[in-house]
Amino acid sequence: QVHLVESGGGLVQAGGSLRLSCVASGRTGSTGTMAWFRQAPGKEREFVASVWSGGLTRYADSVKGRFTIARDNAKSTVSLQMTGLKPEDTAVYYCAAKVIASSDYRYWGQGTQVTVSS
Repeated sequence: QVHLVESGGGLVQAGGSLRLSCVASGRTGSTGTMAWFRQAPGKEREFVASVWSGGLTRYADSVKGRFTIARDNAKSTVSLQMTGLKPEDTAVYYCAAKVIASSDYRYWGQGTQVTVSS
């Protein structure tokens, strides 16, 4: 019902910034919480940040103060502004969305690569 497409990944030096975007299409009115996850090579996928449709946000401790998640319900988009990037931020970043009243993330994007050089 919902299709997610991420963009904005790339190669950046440590200390640099990137802005990731996720565009949702389909039955976007059914989406609840949207989030960003990331997965580094050989590592488990981990939570990065989430935003409720009402605007409440939550961040992983590792990115607090550096990353900002924002949602534009009218445009059905969610972004992740990343600053002060570190090599350990290198990963494939995935956009995810919950259906309203669902406890899990049902929809996932294909991911966008973020590489931070040291």
